[in-house]
Formats: sequence, structure tokens, C-alpha cells
Amino acid sequence: MSKHVRKTARNKILAAGALCAATALGVTGLTAGGASAAEPSKLRADYNGDGYVDLAVGVPDATVDGKAKAGYVNVVWGGASGLGKHGSTTVSQGTPGVPGTVEAGDGFGKAVASDDMNGDGYSDLVVGTPQEDNDAGLGAGTVAVVWGSASGFKGGFTAANGGFSDASYGALLATGDFDKDGDKDIALNTHFDESSSVATRQGPFTPGSSSELSKVTGWHFGGPAVLTSGDFDGDGGDDLAISYDGMEISGTTVQSRASGSWQSLWSTADSTDNAMAAGDFDGDGSTDLAIGNVQPNPEADDTHCEDRLGGAILTVYGKQGGKLGGGGTSCTTQSSLEVGGTAEAEDNFGAHLATGNLDRDGVDELVVGADTEAVGTAKNAGSYWVLASLGAGKPLAGPAFSQNSAGVAGTAEADDRFGAAVATGDYDGDTYPDVAIGAPGEDAKKGGVWYAPTPKDGPVPPVTSVTPGKLGLAGARSYGAVLSH
Repeated sequence: MSKHVRKTARNKILAAGALCAATALGVTGLTAGGASAAEPSKLRADYNGDGYVDLAVGVPDATVDGKAKAGYVNVVWGGASGLGKHGSTTVSQGTPGVPGTVEAGDGFGKAVASDDMNGDGYSDLVVGTPQEDNDAGLGAGTVAVVWGSASGFKGGFTAANGGFSDASYGALLATGDFDKDGDKDIALNTHFDESSSVATRQGPFTPGSSSELSKVTGWHFGGPAVLTSGDFDGDGGDDLAISYDGMEISGTTVQSRASGSWQSLWSTADSTDNAMAAGDFDGDGSTDLAIGNVQPNPEADDTHCEDRLGGAILTVYGKQGGKLGGGGTSCTTQSSLEVGGTAEAEDNFGAHLATGNLDRDGVDELVVGADTEAVGTAKNAGSYWVLASLGAGKPLAGPAFSQNSAGVAGTAEADDRFGAAVATGDYDGDTYPDVAIGAPGEDAKKGGVWYAPTPKDGPVPPVTSVTPGKLGLAGARSYGAVLSH
């Protein structure tokens, strides 16, 4: 690792407090919060194309039209002042043009992904409703695409419908061009009887296009727990990382369809029930994989992370030429050198992950949430970290933040679950990605999201809250538990 990269990594650690700012007040509606650009920005998660990344918050436990846990997705518009001052819009199955009917217990928004699914330059919402009932049975589930546009969201499209009871389509989602045909695809979970699998619904998403699913891989007495996408083989297309578990089985596999059929690029017996993230954490130009709160397969003889007290993150480094794992692996815990906090049982360190090149130096940071971390005597108050790599094969490093940290709004309280979801995006348009942190237990479980802007220069601004009350939302419950990436 070069002296420049080592210096950059250490500078990241010293500057990782750069995560903060903007007050929160807003209105709801289906139209965009700011002036839209003449041409869409083509930024991921910019639904109205105005050049600011927006934040989609899945609220599957929300009450809609008096129906408990029907669920909605609240999109907080980005703008020059970041999150909270530019309003928000709420999308549900009661929104005109969005497929489905508002029903109690559907859980619309249980999983949310963002991508340009029709190639028009506007990012779209991909929304899972795993408890949706249909003619095929109870809990069959559905996946919908809600179209972005210059004036906000404009109707939707049913991408996949469960074909039998308890299929639970839409509990897990990832997007990418997996077959490398130029159209975006959706990866999702499927379930039938005692077996489960991961399948893709291939694009294009147009009326009359085939809704047939293509199986990636499957398990008997087991199933997928986490999905994430990235170019892990360096061929310019998207691959799919899957972590799975079940009776006497668990593991993580990275699957590629570069050759036309799905094949494994890399696998391990270690798995996670919580989170994975893709990024270039050592700055060598290849995509790495972070596996959060990693757990060993009880049937395996060894594990990458022997020390897992309080939670461990396994980082699998890629190598130029497209070999995932060719750069070695590392494990990071709160006991690692230069990681803030103290490792304690049941901290859930690494259970929530997001990636962003916050200081724009070409090396990605890993944003880490631990929602059951105790802060002082407050159990399950929660914390988050911004971690940087010190080089391939070495643990990540960086400081911890809680609601008791200087400049962070609020006070750490028991069961706030600050850090239960994390996301990154350039919400204020200054070209530096910012951080969003969910706290679904805040305010008697109404919840909230904390906005931490990265300063372009100058002092670190404060981390402020964006809450249902400030946004004028009705029916919110556990707001901040689901954040789209």
C-alpha cells in the first residue's frame, strides 16, 4: 500500500467527524420538493432529476387510510439545504397509479431500492410488499416499480407477483444489470414450502414484457438473508452477493452471470443475517465486499473472524483483474485499533452498512450502524461509525457517534435504536456524499432520521433530525428502520 493511500486513510479517520447539518421542516405531497433540472441528473436516488439525491424511507408499519401496517414510502427531497427543508412526499398503494390496494398488514416498503429502471435518467423506487395477499394466496408478496419524473412520482408497474401463499416476494431486493443486456434487473427472494431461492426479474419493465423469474440459486431448509450488488469481477457489469442461512447451513456467495449462466465467483461459510455493502475500500480500483455482523457456519471448521465479541465486519478485498478475495480479507470489531467504542456482547456492530466516498479521494468509507449498542446506561440507544481502510488485509478504522456526541441532535435514550439503518447520498448537492442515520425507536417508536452532511470545507456542521412530526406525516411508526440505498 502506497504512502499516499496510508496517509489518505489516516486523514479520513481524523476527519470522519465530517458528517452533519440542516434543520428539518417539510410538507407532504406527490410533487417534487425543488425545481427540476431541464435534463435529469441521472444520479442514483434522484427521483425528480434536479441534481440532488433524495432519501427514500420505507415505513412498512405505517397506518394508511386507517389500515394498520399497510405501509408507505416517504421520500424526503434533497436540496441546497440538505434533507428536511425541501419537503417530502408519501407513496403508498393508495397513491394514484401505484399498483395494489391499501390493506392492513401488507407492509408496503419493507424493502426499498433505488435505480433507473427504464433508462429515462430519473431514478425510480423499487418497493417490496412481502405480506401482500393476491389470488394465489396469503402473503404471496409483490414487487412494484414507482416511476420518477421531473414533477415527482408518476404511477407504477408490477414487476413481480408471488404465485403461492407465503412466497413473500419483496422482503429482499437488489438491482443491477445482471445479464449485461443494458436493461436493469431486480433480484428478489422467493419461498415455497421448505425451500427458498433468489431469482431475478429481468428488464425491461414495460407493459407486455415477460414477468418470468430466472433462478439464481436456492436452498432446502434454508434461504437468503441479505442481497447486494456490485461489479465484483471487474467486467463492467453487475454481480450479486447473497448471504444465506438455514438448518445446518449458512454462507455467503457472490454470483456472476457473465458467461450467460449463473456461476460462483467467491464463497465462504461465513454469513450475515443483517447487511452487506460493496465499495472500493482500499482505493485500488476493484470492488470489495463488506459482510456485517458476520457469523460462522456451525458445521464449518473455521471462520474468517475468530473474534466476534459485539459484532465483527468481514471485508473481502478485490484485486485488479477482477478476483474478489485476491486482495485478502480483514476483520474489524470495536476491539480493533483506532475503532471507537468498546466491544460488548449484543452490540450488533456492523448490523447495518452503507458505502460512500465522503471526502471524494477515490477511496470509499464504510458507514456502520449498531442499533443495540448501549450508550452509558441507555440500552439499545445505538451508535454509528464512519470507517476507513488502512490497506488491503487490514481492519478498518474510525470514530463512533451517538446522540450524546457533540453536534448531534437529541439525547441517547434506551431503545432509540440510533443506527438501525444507514445510507449515503449527496443530499445537499455540493458533490460530497452525506450520511443518513435511522432511529426507529425515537419518540416512543414514531422514529426519525438524522442527517449528517459532509462539509466541503470549513467547520463540521451539526447533525440534525428529520422526524415525522417535522415533516407533517400521519400514521408513521418506526420511521427510519428502512432506508433505500
